[in-house]
Amino acid sequence: MVIHTGLTDSEIIRKVLLGEQSQFAHLVDRYRNYVFTLVLRFTDNREDAEEVAQDIFVKAYRSLADFRGESKFSTWLYTIVRTSCITFLRKRKLETISLENDRSAGEWQDQESALRANRVEQKSRHGMLNDAIRLLGKDDQQVITLFYQAEQSLEEIGRIMGLDPNTVKVKLHRARQRLREKMEKHFSREVREMQGE
Repeated sequence: MVIHTGLTDSEIIRKVLLGEQSQFAHLVDRYRNYVFTLVLRFTDNREDAEEVAQDIFVKAYRSLADFRGESKFSTWLYTIVRTSCITFLRKRKLETISLENDRSAGEWQDQESALRANRVEQKSRHGMLNDAIRLLGKDDQQVITLFYQAEQSLEEIGRIMGLDPNTVKVKLHRARQRLREKMEKHFSREVREMQGE
């Protein structure tokens, strides 16, 4: 287990760049949950998320000299998360296409219906919320994920998305409304069951 230090991210980065590579473990410990949560949103699979998260920390370590300190370390790290996840998803899509060419349609339909049955059985509040978020447009997904799960400020989200903080605030408000609508439309029965109605 890594012992937490009172050092800021910038101080840790400075030490790593001056040759104290072991200090990077403090950043990994500090941002492990942040990265994993974001990656899981993209990959929707714990094993894949763990693999991609490890890869992200390797990339962050190798690129650490590029961090300029103009934004928070978490904002800089988010850009690595995003590009790594997009690359992973593209690669997986290509693998899926080649697999689909090798399997019969009947096999895929059987597997898909079994997966659907499993999903229904494993529904949870968190799972439903993730499902509802996936029904939103990409911008809505991004702003909700950054604000609630990555805990970024409106200013930080603005830097990531290239928007004014007030625009981000409006986008977040609208995204929350659309999320509520998706929950009511697609998961109203499950929500009522959870509330004991």
